[in-house]
Amino acid sequence: MAEKALLDRSQVKKAVQALQAFLKNKASGEAPFLDETQHISLLFTLWKIPKEAQTIRIPLPHGQRSDTEEICLFTRDEPNMTSEQTQRFYKKLLQERGVKGISEIIPYKVLKTEYKPYEAKRRLLGNFDLFISDDRIRRLLPSHLGKHFYKSKKEPLCVNLQSKHLARDIERVIQGTSLKVTNKGCCCMARVAHSGMTADEVTENIEAAAQTVVTKLRMKGPVIKLIHIKSQTSVALPVYTSDLGHLSVLESKQAQTPKDKESASTKTKKNKTEDKEQADATAEGKRKVKKVKKNKAAAEEEEEIPQLVPIETPVKKPKLEASKKKKLEKAPKPAALKKATKAQSKLIKKTDSKVKRKVPKVK
Repeated sequence: MAEKALLDRSQVKKAVQALQAFLKNKASGEAPFLDETQHISLLFTLWKIPKEAQTIRIPLPHGQRSDTEEICLFTRDEPNMTSEQTQRFYKKLLQERGVKGISEIIPYKVLKTEYKPYEAKRRLLGNFDLFISDDRIRRLLPSHLGKHFYKSKKEPLCVNLQSKHLARDIERVIQGTSLKVTNKGCCCMARVAHSGMTADEVTENIEAAAQTVVTKLRMKGPVIKLIHIKSQTSVALPVYTSDLGHLSVLESKQAQTPKDKESASTKTKKNKTEDKEQADATAEGKRKVKKVKKNKAAAEEEEEIPQLVPIETPVKKPKLEASKKKKLEKAPKPAALKKATKAQSKLIKKTDSKVKRKVPKVK
């Protein structure tokens, strides 16, 4: 909180006047026929790289956008309405609420169909300076806009179109600014004014922006190291430099951290030694057990085990064969075979008797 009052108003005003004089001389020398305003931005340099990324909304007392800038509004698709009807509906709503400055309204359905090709997206990005979206379709826009909107830092800013104070909310979004604090570096920049504003208006915007950034940054201890103002074509002019007393605070913190590291390292070393001792004890116990097992095995090997001789049993196969032959010989013939043999013997006897009878007797 101590950094709130560190911005010297006179110093800030001198830097702003010098920057405006530089821009006027450059415009008169190079392109006098162009009446373009340049953006004036605040460059913040932090003492440390933040751990988390953060986006800070900064309300400004004076509008930092010129009247010539084009603003586009993305709206949701109203039920039971075509895209043309939704455009008319939201134009009428903005006129009734007293909202000014929005040049075009694009429903979500039109964005999906007409601006699907890559060239159409690039054309849309170049035609407008600021994009605003209904907060009800915020999560649906990134997949349809593409990465170029986010690389050029023109991603849509969200507004609640159902708010009772719609004009005030849209005016704050349009004329305010935002600061994106990343966790990849210690520098961040926010647009604060334009070259067409007076020196007093620019200084008031700078003071308000610095105050909000200091209060909303999620960092402990000394936060801001340097603050510069610059335009798109000028050199950065310093507005604030922190005292060297902050270095002692940082050094004391850095000195405390090595002590903590040393205590932690000593604890880890002690734990490691204890673990080693336990491991050695377990290894010795295992070695003793192995030695005992080896001695037992050697003692068992030394004892001679008597060889077991198999007992031969007498072979009884020939007796079995002889008994089988006897059984086969003694086996009774079936009754059918007996009858057949008897009939054959009777026939043989009859034939012999007939032959004997037919032979004539010789006298």
